[in-house]
Amino acid sequence: MNDAPGRPLWAADLLAALALTAAYVTTAGLPGADGQPTYDGPAWFAWLVAAGVGMPVAVRRRLPVTVLGTVVVALTAATLLDITREPYVAAGLAAYLVGLAAPTRRSVAALTVTLPVAVGGVYVGEAVHTPSGPPEDAVGVATLVLLVVGGSWAAGRIVRGRRAAAEREVRRQAERALDEQRLQIARDLHDIVSHNLSLIAVRAGVAAHVADADPQEARAALHAIEETSRAALTEMRRTLGVLRTGDAPLGPAPGIGDLDRLADDARRAGVDVDLAVHGAGVLTEGDQLTVYRVVQEGLTNAVRHAGPTTCRVSVVVDGDELRVEVVDDGRAADGPGPEPTRTSPSPSGGHGLNGIRERARLYGGSVEAGPQPDGGFAVRARLPLGREGRA
Repeated sequence: MNDAPGRPLWAADLLAALALTAAYVTTAGLPGADGQPTYDGPAWFAWLVAAGVGMPVAVRRRLPVTVLGTVVVALTAATLLDITREPYVAAGLAAYLVGLAAPTRRSVAALTVTLPVAVGGVYVGEAVHTPSGPPEDAVGVATLVLLVVGGSWAAGRIVRGRRAAAEREVRRQAERALDEQRLQIARDLHDIVSHNLSLIAVRAGVAAHVADADPQEARAALHAIEETSRAALTEMRRTLGVLRTGDAPLGPAPGIGDLDRLADDARRAGVDVDLAVHGAGVLTEGDQLTVYRVVQEGLTNAVRHAGPTTCRVSVVVDGDELRVEVVDDGRAADGPGPEPTRTSPSPSGGHGLNGIRERARLYGGSVEAGPQPDGGFAVRARLPLGREGRA
């Protein structure tokens, strides 16, 4: 994990490096009037030690381990030369970046080596080389250095761990979104194929049934099959377009404006559809797609299982709730074309019903589907409106 230095961070590090260097140059020139040991060596050497303490901080984000080692060596020299009068701030700044950015093994090894050197150098300088008080004072100063350097390293490790956890969460969310997108595509493909193949199967059956007796009706059925096939291919190309990297869906998602086409397709298959839409102008694209899929599944069931019948489709926005109902009257006693086989879906429903249930749950809604007491089959969906985060 690298903490790439941006311009503001690099500038801040440079200012800190210059300030630390200046502080150590000033400290080297202080007289001993305050009772503290003083540096009495050549000025150029004090400046060299000051630069070794402060200037590496300017590049701590690029070379954290090297900077920590250099700074600790310079600080130890400054302590033994009686220049140091602060608790190793430069070492703390370097140790933080080692904990944050260096690989774990190198980070721990660097701390294991530099911490004893820093603490030992402070104790030797304060208690042995030029003591300015009892040994207990040297222990206190060494403990302070231990807390500054070790605490800074620990803070870097904590921040590193939190950033890693945040990155993992982002990846999990991206993977979850990708899985949801794949499931959405699978549901859409199922709805497209199931609906359009049901219409094609019914019209093909009609064409075969009346081919000899009514060639014109047979040609009309074949023409309807062609139109349905083209519409299905267009919708499938649009849905599959999102699987191609960088491709956007080919055209807008189907919505309220496409319900008339669904109703016309079902009418050509022999289902008398009564479509009523009220207050749908406020619906979002996600809501409209859900409405479209619920109506599509309901009409597909009617075409496939009821054949020539009446089907009432209602889309109503009532306050903060959207209600969608698709109710058919069941299979008619007789009618043109081959007689379909009516089956009663199980309470759990097939893939299509499960798909629209999952879609509705994404929006905090619910779907109920099942046979009617007086015959026929009903699909009813309820969706709350005005929820935050809706698509």
